[in-house]
Amino acid sequence: MSGTGAPAGEGFEPDDGDEASPQDAVAAAEEAEGELRQLVVGAGHHGARLDKALADLVPELSRSYLQQLLAQGLVRWNDTPAAKPSAKVKAGDRITVEIRPTEQSQAFKPEAMALEVVYEDDHLLVINKPAGLVVHPAPGNWSGTLLNGLLARDPRACLVPRAGIVHRLDKDTSGLMVVARERATMDALVRMIAAREVSRQYLAIAMGRWRHAGHRRVDAPIGRDPRNRLRMAVVDLGLHAGKPARTDIDLLAAGAEASLVRCTLHTGRTHQIRVHMASLQHPLVADGLYGGVPAAGLSRQALHAFRLAFAHPVTGVPMEWKAPLPEDMAAAVEFWGLRYN
Repeated sequence: MSGTGAPAGEGFEPDDGDEASPQDAVAAAEEAEGELRQLVVGAGHHGARLDKALADLVPELSRSYLQQLLAQGLVRWNDTPAAKPSAKVKAGDRITVEIRPTEQSQAFKPEAMALEVVYEDDHLLVINKPAGLVVHPAPGNWSGTLLNGLLARDPRACLVPRAGIVHRLDKDTSGLMVVARERATMDALVRMIAAREVSRQYLAIAMGRWRHAGHRRVDAPIGRDPRNRLRMAVVDLGLHAGKPARTDIDLLAAGAEASLVRCTLHTGRTHQIRVHMASLQHPLVADGLYGGVPAAGLSRQALHAFRLAFAHPVTGVPMEWKAPLPEDMAAAVEFWGLRYN
């Protein structure tokens, strides 16, 4: 569920959908573009953080957008460029804000792209995401994302936070995602994900001959790797921050150099499958972040969300979708002779 910077999960850890639509903030920024705002800190904001005071004094612009202006040196505090959002202001301080477009403020724009929609009704879409497609704008990937494609495909998407995206897949993970087309459906899907009422299964190619039982349950908490902040890791909750995580792993086919497994998520932590597989000493093929190496033509982590199932959040009808292995993973399975039913 990513571009560069902090990792985003291939699981279903949901976005909460509680903030206003990002498009609203963009529109407000565009209306005020090129304007210089002259502000004076009042007694009610004495001692407040600079970014908090700005958010209150310019309420039509989001705090995130104002922080971007700060980072670009477009905010002056008592005639000095202000760089630290956490700096404390005093009553009588003078603040000048130069409102300009930023990369992030331009991110929520429609961009036409081919999307493989495997199901659609008035309430939701199910999409088969290709490897290489970033789901949500983030540092290093402010355009060309699934969100941009959804905004171009459906005019209704601009009325829903994050264009209806309720969960994420990593940039280099392929497979099925559900997207809400209206706010009520989005809220229902978020509740269902949190209640573990959405079933999701992945196919993965692990490095090496399988050294475990045919069925293996991994129940190990995941948090930020204390030695590498760009990675996640299995952690001891007594020593490090993290969340419980559980994955069921079933061996489908074993070879001398690689093994094909099916992974069933019971939680949806960031990089959950990748971390749990690495903890078993079977990192995914080509998953360089967690110890895998490219092989059999695979240059991205060998992970595909192949099955998605849940009761429709509006009609209650049980629904299920499956997406076959993409060409690169199918070719690797063939190369290693990993036959499975």
